Amino acid sequence: MREIVFDTETTGFDPGTGDRIVEIGCVELLNRIPTGATFHVYINPERDMPAQAEAVHGLSAEFLSDKPLFAEVAEQFLEFIGMDSKLVAHNAGFDMTFIEYELKKCGLLPPTRDRVVDTLILARRKHPGGGNKLDDLCARYGIDNSRRTKHGALLDAELLAEVYAELAGGRQAKLGLVEVVREEFSVTTFSAKKRKARQSSQLNSDEADAHRLFVASLGEKAIWLDYLDEKTLPAAK
Repeated sequence: MREIVFDTETTGFDPGTGDRIVEIGCVELLNRIPTGATFHVYINPERDMPAQAEAVHGLSAEFLSDKPLFAEVAEQFLEFIGMDSKLVAHNAGFDMTFIEYELKKCGLLPPTRDRVVDTLILARRKHPGGGNKLDDLCARYGIDNSRRTKHGALLDAELLAEVYAELAGGRQAKLGLVEVVREEFSVTTFSAKKRKARQSSQLNSDEADAHRLFVASLGEKAIWLDYLDEKTLPAAK
């Protein structure tokens, strides 16, 4: 199962009032495990950067001035997320509103909302009444977010991928997989040892005669007589 965990950074809260996307970060998951494939781009919003927004993500208008326009990276973004992969985001309605606005502005069809998984909703269901911001969830699950001094789309997507695995029971699933593998390995190892033991017990007739003579020399009360199984030994010469 392929899923894309993604995040955006913007100039504000509402594309309807002129706010734009300035960064997109995506992380590819297969069966909820990161593959290492990512999509990351900074985008020139063609407008100023409000101080409040810059304080959150640290991206200035000057830094973004030579970056590509959204229209120049839209096709690459759509190619990365694919046609049917689930899209995972925290407070996904916010990100999707901007994605839909930008894609429609380019004359492109945005992904449908039924593809979207909102981890904020998952977190609220699993931890009602608890703090469910990304930092809160990282702290709850012991995920190192020390690099997150400011919001960043790719870093936040990477952290969210770990959070999502926990929300979906990923730690237990991984533990179960390890246990199964260990059990199978143990059985295989044990079977190999049994085969080796059987092979080593296949004595030739000379070795069998020597064994009989040795056991006979121990006397009538020797415990080894109880283990002398003539059915498993080659016939005496």
